[in-house]
Amino acid sequence: MVTKVPTTTKAATKESGDAGEARALAHLLAQGLTLVQRNYRVARGPNARGGEIDLILRERDGTLVFAEVRSRRSNTHGGAAASVGASKRRSLILAAQHFLRTQRTVPPCRFDVIAIDGERIEWLKAAFDAS
Repeated sequence: MVTKVPTTTKAATKESGDAGEARALAHLLAQGLTLVQRNYRVARGPNARGGEIDLILRERDGTLVFAEVRSRRSNTHGGAAASVGASKRRSLILAAQHFLRTQRTVPPCRFDVIAIDGERIEWLKAAFDAS
């Protein structure tokens, strides 16, 4: 009898995602942004998932950047940036709206995607909007 061994485990996937976030954060900090919060989570309800924003950063001009980090070992199947679909965008917008309610004034904002495909990092500024 042959048993199939999974190629990745949940722990390995989390570890890989955390490493991607760390690489993305280092890249953005080197570009002059400052970290506001990491892994901001919000629930939609008692038993419903809401959303999570990987990185919230501030540009030098005060713009608040909600960054989604996507990591892939290679750029096959459209690469990491292509994996931010409509459902993920909705959950990011929900979390961003929740975060903005905690602010005294709402600064200019944008949604960026940091795509890590193998060794390549691509920063897609204003990858989508909240409309």
